[in-house]
Amino acid sequence: MSTHIVAMGGGGFSMAANGAPTSLDRYIVELSGSPSPLVCFVPTASADSAPYINKFLMAYSGLGVRTMVLTLWQGAAESVARLPDADVFVVGGGNTVNLLALWEAHGVSRLFRRIARDRSRNTVFSGLSAGAACWFEGCLTDGFGDLRGWRGGLGLLSGSFCPHLDGEDRGAMYTQTVASGVIPGGYAVDDGAALHFVDGTLNKIIAEREGPHALHVMPSSEPTSSGVLSETLVPEVL
Repeated sequence: MSTHIVAMGGGGFSMAANGAPTSLDRYIVELSGSPSPLVCFVPTASADSAPYINKFLMAYSGLGVRTMVLTLWQGAAESVARLPDADVFVVGGGNTVNLLALWEAHGVSRLFRRIARDRSRNTVFSGLSAGAACWFEGCLTDGFGDLRGWRGGLGLLSGSFCPHLDGEDRGAMYTQTVASGVIPGGYAVDDGAALHFVDGTLNKIIAEREGPHALHVMPSSEPTSSGVLSETLVPEVL
């Protein structure tokens, strides 16, 4: 059995015009290998936003899954205790810094690390934006107000992550931050694209439509590299 992590630059039901699930949502659910997986939505980065929770429930109600929601503002202890029951975790966008601080305070970080090490079944961790950056060692985030590199992730995946590469034009800042050594090299991903890791190794790059892509950015000491080497990764359209 394997631990899957699907890190989306953006996209899925959260960014769909009609709130409907996209091919990325369906891909995440199918990775569980279960005919009726229990999918846990994690809206911590949006302060457990009720509209966001309702949007998730509406989107996933048609996917043949069972659903639950991790809530840390109310009923946190009971909610956290149920986490090991879930097959799939979908982490929403918002403030990455606040997300990780609350996970640490409530023991969610420790639980996620333990669940990720369990090879007795398939587990799927996924998310977009903050919900994707959280799995890495570091990221480019505006969680402090300004846009900056930050080494504060869970570290289930090595390296760093930058979401919304095309939607918010973060590429130059991410490249500069990697080149300066503030964060390790890693991946910058367009809205609508995602990276799929299996047991910590990149398995494939996927997208919900034509157009989105990803960049692999690594620090370099070569004189002509301006401090980094970048490789464009072309996704498989689902």
